[in-house]
Amino acid sequence: DLRCRSGAPITTSTAWPALPLAEWQDPCRTLHMWTQIVGKTRLALAPMENHWWQIALSVTPRGLTTSAMASGTRTFAVDFDFLDHHLYVRASDGASAALPLVPQTVADFYAAYMAMLHSLGLEVRIWPTPVEVETAIPFDSDREHASYDAEAANRFWRVLVQIDRVLKRFRGRFVGKASPVHFFWGSFDMASTRFSGRTAPLHPGGAPNCPNYVMEEAYS
Repeated sequence: DLRCRSGAPITTSTAWPALPLAEWQDPCRTLHMWTQIVGKTRLALAPMENHWWQIALSVTPRGLTTSAMASGTRTFAVDFDFLDHHLYVRASDGASAALPLVPQTVADFYAAYMAMLHSLGLEVRIWPTPVEVETAIPFDSDREHASYDAEAANRFWRVLVQIDRVLKRFRGRFVGKASPVHFFWGSFDMASTRFSGRTAPLHPGGAPNCPNYVMEEAYS
């Protein structure tokens, strides 16, 4: 007898909730920018892996995580929690901090996030401009995107949980080279890739506000 947080039985419709883009388009755009800010922390700290696998976020039983990243001799992780709607930073020495996920501008979220890292002694430098979007407003200047819908964010995460489950089963059936199942914050999508072993044609580039070499490595 499986039940969700509210106590209601978990059914196919609750496991795969409806998520029409028109109903949460503005909060989706805001959350996209927040995930880019957090994701760029991995970009700044994680050692390079082929196809940029090191920068992606992963699904958790509560949201999305950077997983562990090294900062000097310490490690830490940043977690979006879409059940209690907080962003958590937890370090290996026990230090931690939280930021409520509430309606706020991208600029305010960026400032609060960087201040939170600084308060924990985690000095991270990121390029403060979004990628793979047509209009790339620098994070510290973005007061256009400022909405957060907790219920829609929860539904979004619940969909990701099921996609993660399905893609991991799909990945496990393949004996060749395959990517992890991961969430790319640049394009705001879940991905799992199988490789044939043949050299791929050169990617034509052209992703908005993203250098061509990034796409060439991603799809090599």
